[in-house]
Amino acid sequence: MNLASLGQNIRKYRAKKGMRQEDLAEKVGLSSNYIGSLERGEKIPALLTFIEIANALEISADMLLCDLLVSGYHIKNSLLSEKMEKLSSKDKEMIYDVIDTLVKHSTQVVSK
Repeated sequence: MNLASLGQNIRKYRAKKGMRQEDLAEKVGLSSNYIGSLERGEKIPALLTFIEIANALEISADMLLCDLLVSGYHIKNSLLSEKMEKLSSKDKEMIYDVIDTLVKHSTQVVSK
C-alpha cells in the first residue's frame, strides 16, 4: 500500500486552498516541519490529526484517502462527474471521445 499518496493529497488540497504549510500547521496546531513530513509520505498522521487536517482543508476524509481505498475509483468517478456537470455538451462529448480512445487502446494493449 502506497501511503505516500495520502501526503500527496494533503499537499494538493492545501495548495488548492491557497494555503502554505505554515498556514495548515497553524490551523491544526502542528509544526510546519510535521506537515512537510506528512506531505512527503514520511509520516502518517494519528486519526485525530487526520480529522483535523481534513476539517482544516474543508474536505472529506475519502478525498484524502481515495488512492488507498478499495472504493477509491467510485470516489474519483464522483469527483469527475461533478466536474463534468459544469461543462458544455460539446466539451462533454469531446472528453467522452478521448476516454473511448484510451479504453480502446488499453484493451488492445492487454489483448496483445
